[in-house]
Amino acid sequence: MSFKYDKDNLFKEFDVAKQKDIALSKLDTLEDKENDFYTNRVQFLKDHIKLKKTNPSYYSELDINFDALLNAYQTTDPRETFYQLGFGMSYAEKRAESVPQSVNE
Repeated sequence: MSFKYDKDNLFKEFDVAKQKDIALSKLDTLEDKENDFYTNRVQFLKDHIKLKKTNPSYYSELDINFDALLNAYQTTDPRETFYQLGFGMSYAEKRAESVPQSVNE
């Protein structure tokens, strides 16, 4: 029997790394803390890039581009990068778009 990562395992591991990053922050709100440090998440991605090279069979059931994720997390503001890639707009623009403009919305 050989080991294989699945989506749930990776999400759990990633959440552990995220919680470690949150614990490093001295900011007040959870949102600010989540976007303050990325040290453990970057290390998580580097570890999986290395492991995928040495044991590609572990990831045979997943289609994850760890290199692209690492590149995004190593930018000055990863949240902005993800919003630009996913929505084609900044975090502030997307947030403003979701705020109701009238009582009827």
